[in-house]
Amino acid sequence: MGSLTIRGLDESLKRRLRLEAARQGRSMEETARQILRRALAAGDADLGGLATRVHGYFAEVDAFDLDLPARNIPRPAPDFSDRLE
Repeated sequence: MGSLTIRGLDESLKRRLRLEAARQGRSMEETARQILRRALAAGDADLGGLATRVHGYFAEVDAFDLDLPARNIPRPAPDFSDRLE
C-alpha cells in the first residue's frame, strides 16, 4: 500500500476534513481516501462505457465511411389469435 504526504494544506480545509471525519466516525486518513476514491471514480464515468470509448477511437481515425443499406417496410406481426382456443 502506498502512502501520500500532502504539504501546504490550508488550515480551513484541514479543519473541514477533520470535522467530516468525526461526523462519519472515521480517521482523517480514511476520510481523505474515500474522498479521493469518489473523485477519481467520477472521472471514469466521464469516459463513457466500452462502446463509447471504442467509437471514439475509430471516429478519431475516421474509420467509418460506410454506405447504409436502404430500409424496407417491416412485415406485419404474425397473428396467433386462432391458437388461443
